[in-house]
Amino acid sequence: MSYLRNLAAALVLACGAWLAHAAPPPAAPQPIVHPVMQKDAADAPGKELLMLAVEYPPGTVETIHRHDAQALVYVIEGTVIMQVRGGKQVTLTPGQTFYEGPNDVHTVGRNASKTKPAKLVVVLLKKKGVDAVLPAK
Repeated sequence: MSYLRNLAAALVLACGAWLAHAAPPPAAPQPIVHPVMQKDAADAPGKELLMLAVEYPPGTVETIHRHDAQALVYVIEGTVIMQVRGGKQVTLTPGQTFYEGPNDVHTVGRNASKTKPAKLVVVLLKKKGVDAVLPAK
């Protein structure tokens, strides 16, 4: 009986050691962002317009972030799920839009599909010289 107890304890320790050294699960893919156009806002000194083509590979889950900008999002392909803090979570399909204000925190941004990409066009009216994506909690 003590042999079986020792064997069981050894197996538990071996499995625990293996799990501790096993590779962590892969992180969800992040969006792929391609700047398309950047232009000074002629009637808003210190501001610029930035247009981005954004691809969400299958399974993409964005980190929480903000823009310190007005952001207009237009879905070209696929299905995405979006939400800003305090707002309603929405599921968007091609032709639908989403808005983020300068004080919004983007809490949910993900591809609804694990097998198909999604594509968006994002237009930002932002402060010149400030990064388009800023960390947030």
